[in-house]
Amino acid sequence: MGTSLPLVSPPAASTGGAAHFRLASSARVLGKVLLGPGAIIAQGAVIRSHAGAVRLGAGSAVLENAVVIGTPELPTSVGERVVLGHRSIVIGAEVGPLCEVGNGAIIMPGARLGARCMVGEGALIPAGMVVPDESVVVDRPARILRRANAEDLERLRTLRDGSLALPGQPLTAFSARDRAEDAPMGQLYTFRDKHPLVHPMATLFSTAEVTGDVIIGQGSIIGPGVKIVGDSHGPVRIGAGVQILANSVLHLLPDNQLVLEDGVIIGPGCMVHGCHVGAGTVVEPGAILCDGSTLGRGCVVGAGSLVKQRSSFPDGARVEGFPAVQTGTLSAPPSPPRWALRPEDLPGLRRVS
Repeated sequence: MGTSLPLVSPPAASTGGAAHFRLASSARVLGKVLLGPGAIIAQGAVIRSHAGAVRLGAGSAVLENAVVIGTPELPTSVGERVVLGHRSIVIGAEVGPLCEVGNGAIIMPGARLGARCMVGEGALIPAGMVVPDESVVVDRPARILRRANAEDLERLRTLRDGSLALPGQPLTAFSARDRAEDAPMGQLYTFRDKHPLVHPMATLFSTAEVTGDVIIGQGSIIGPGVKIVGDSHGPVRIGAGVQILANSVLHLLPDNQLVLEDGVIIGPGCMVHGCHVGAGTVVEPGAILCDGSTLGRGCVVGAGSLVKQRSSFPDGARVEGFPAVQTGTLSAPPSPPRWALRPEDLPGLRRVS
C-alpha cells in the first residue's frame, strides 16, 4: 500500500519531527487534523475533523473506506501505530497506541480503548464503553473475550514489523477541504435516459456519486464517498434536509423504490437498500436497512443494526440488534446526533463558490 500512496508534506508549520504522511488521492481529509509522521490515509477513507478534533498518531493507518469523525464535543484521538481496518468507523472515541481495529468495526462516541487492544471484525463498541489495555474484543454489542496472551502480542509485534516500540513523535496540523471546484455537484451519471435531479440548495461532496433515477431535495447533504445508485426500475427519492454521511451506499432491487422522507439522517458507513424511511428518523453509523423494510417517522436505528427484509416499525420506534427488533418507543422525535453535519459546518469543510 505504501508505494501506491503519495507522500504529503503539510503546509502548516511542523511542531517537530518528520511532517510526511501518506494520503491516497481518493481519500478525503475535511477540516484540520493533527497527524503524526508516517500516518497513512488509504483509498476512500474519510476523516472529518472540526477545529482539530481528530488526532492520528505517528505510524497509524486509516485503511480503505474507513471513516473517522471528531467534533469539539466529540473529539477523536487515535494513538501511535494503530490500524483502523477497512470500512471501520470511529466517532468521538479514544483508541490507544498499537491497537488493531478489525474490518467493519464500529467505535461509538465516548468509548475508550487502552493500549494494544485487538477488536474483532464487525465488532460494535458502544458509546461510553471502556476497554482495558491488551483486551481482545468481539461481537456487537462488544464484549471483552479475554486478555491478550503471549501469542496475540507476538502476532501484533509481527504486524508491526517486529517491534512494539512507540516513536513518541509530535503531531503536525494539516488542513484540507473538499475540492468543490472540481465537482460542484459531485459525480452525476445518467442510466437508461434517467438523470439525477439535485436541488440547487443541496450539497454534494466531490467524491459523492449519484446514478440514474434519483431526486435529491432542498438542503440535503450527500457526504464524501456516498454512492446512490438508481439503476433499477424503481426510483430513489430523497426529501429536504436529509443527510447521508460518509461512505454510505444506497441501492435498490428492480421494481422497488427507496424513499427517505424529509429530515432523515443516515450515519456514515450505512447500507440502505430499497426501503421507506419516515421523516426525522436517525440511522446510526454502520446500520443496514434491507429491501422492503419500513421505518415510521422519528425512529432511531442503532449503530450496526440489521433491519431485515420486509420488516416494519412504527413511528418513534427505537430499533436495534442484529437482526433488529424494537427495544423501546421514543417520547419525542430524536434530535440530530452530535456527529451529524450542520449547515454552518460546510464552509469549513469544503470550498463554497
